[in-house]
Amino acid sequence: MQRAVSDESKALRRSQLLDAATRVFAEKGYHATTIADVARAAQVSYGSVYWYFDSKEALFRALMSDCESALRDHVDQALRTPGSDDAMAPFRAAVRAAFEFFEANPPLVKLLFRDAQTLGRGIEAHLVGIYEGFVSDIERIVVPAQEAGTVVDAPSRMVAFSIAALVGQIALRRSSADDGFDAGQVADFVVNLLLNGLKPRHELVAWG
Repeated sequence: MQRAVSDESKALRRSQLLDAATRVFAEKGYHATTIADVARAAQVSYGSVYWYFDSKEALFRALMSDCESALRDHVDQALRTPGSDDAMAPFRAAVRAAFEFFEANPPLVKLLFRDAQTLGRGIEAHLVGIYEGFVSDIERIVVPAQEAGTVVDAPSRMVAFSIAALVGQIALRRSSADDGFDAGQVADFVVNLLLNGLKPRHELVAWG
């Protein structure tokens, strides 16, 4: 494969390398993956990877940063799309967008929620920062809902973290198991669970 020259071709090549790295990291794990593995998966020379990334860690950090931007953009787009007058509509939109994103990128789910604790302090701290950004996005939905009286009066950060944690763990499970429900149904379940708890109530609307 020839070396990319134009800005457009460089951006495309970088994207190809990140796609290949995502697959390899998810399959082999961060520590077992080598730059040579990524080069083979991307069908480029070993040295070509170093034109874009100084090291395996730099490659992984770039991959996670791109993932963060893509996820937050996807959620933000969902929140900017006109919805119903339901006070819970922003919650459902954000949670559904997150599930849609993760289900379109199962290798990323494994890297974010399965392998984060095994990557070493430096990279783990980087992933924690990404996760905290996701929590912050959810918190921006929680606060006005609390002010409107539709969400429990509790520390908004804790409420947002609870939502993010449940989304992450269910997304991880769904990356390897088909439960027969689509992202919208799962989002409704998660929102109903968080807002109403597990105890059955007559006023709850059945989901599914």
